[in-house]
Amino acid sequence: MDSLKKQIRELLKERNAVLLAHNYMRDEVQEIADITGDSLGLSIEASKTQADVIVFCGVHFMAESAAILSPDKKTLLPRPDAGCPMADMISAEGLEELKAKHPGAPVVTYVNSTAEVKAHSDICCTSANATKVVKSLPDKKIIFAPDRNLGRFIAKSIPDKEFIYWDGYCPTHERMTVEAVLAKKTEYPDAVFICHPECAPEVTALADHACSTSAMYDYCRTSPARQIIIGTEAGILYRLRIENPDKEFILASPALLCPNMKLTSLEDILYSLQTMTPVITVPEDIRIKAKQALDRMLAVPRD
Repeated sequence: MDSLKKQIRELLKERNAVLLAHNYMRDEVQEIADITGDSLGLSIEASKTQADVIVFCGVHFMAESAAILSPDKKTLLPRPDAGCPMADMISAEGLEELKAKHPGAPVVTYVNSTAEVKAHSDICCTSANATKVVKSLPDKKIIFAPDRNLGRFIAKSIPDKEFIYWDGYCPTHERMTVEAVLAKKTEYPDAVFICHPECAPEVTALADHACSTSAMYDYCRTSPARQIIIGTEAGILYRLRIENPDKEFILASPALLCPNMKLTSLEDILYSLQTMTPVITVPEDIRIKAKQALDRMLAVPRD
C-alpha cells in the first residue's frame, strides 16, 4: 500500500493535480488526499488552486460540480460508476413537471443532484446552508428537491413557508432506524447522539444535534462529551478519531455504509492518473445554468 501511495503522490505532482476526498471515502483514500471535506466545499477549494487537474474521490454529481466551477481544469473521477441513488431519484423532466403544477414557486435544489437538475433549479443549497437559502427567498411557497428528509428538517424552523417536497432520499441514511439509535443510546447512556439531516425525521428527533458533516467535525471538537454516537456514513469516523483521540466515537448503525462511497480504491486513483481518465465534463449550456444556481446560493449572506 505504501508503494501505491508513493506512486500516486508522484503522479499528482507530475500532472499538477489536486486530490480531493469526500468525508465518506475509505480511510486510506482520505489519508493521501490533498483536501478532504464535503461535496461542494471540495469543488470550491479545488477551484481556488493552481492545479491543472482535479482528481475527485467521491461520486458522480460531485465531480460534475467540480467541472461546473472549474471549466478550465480537467476533472477526473476514478470510479465513474460511483453514483448517488438520491441524485438518480430526480430528473430534469420530472422537476419540470412538478414546477408546472406549482407555477411561480422557486426550486431549491440540494447539491446532491445532477448538473442537469441544478440547471433547471433557481438556487442550490447544502445541508449546512439550506435554512439560510430558503429564508433568503421572498416566496411563501417553494419546491425543495430532491431530499425530502433535509427539506422536512429545515421546514421545522421556517413555519411561514409552504414546502413542496420531491420524494427523494439517501438510502444509506434512511436505513438507520429509531430502534438502532435507541439501542446505542441504551448501550452508551452517557453519549450524545449527532446525525445528518438526511436521516428520517423520527431519527433526527432523537438527536442532540443534527448538522452537516463539516459541522460534525466542529461539534465533536468542542463538545465536552467523551462518547459520541455518530449518525452518518462510517467514513467520517476516520478524521473524527484522528482529531479527537481522547474521545470515543460510536457508529449509530452498521447500515451506515454507502457502497458507492466505498468503491474508489488506491488502485483506481493510480490508474486514473496514469491514463488521465475518466474525464467528467458538463455541456456548456447546462454548466452555465447550473453555475447560476450555485452562484445564487453562494451570494446568500452568511452570519
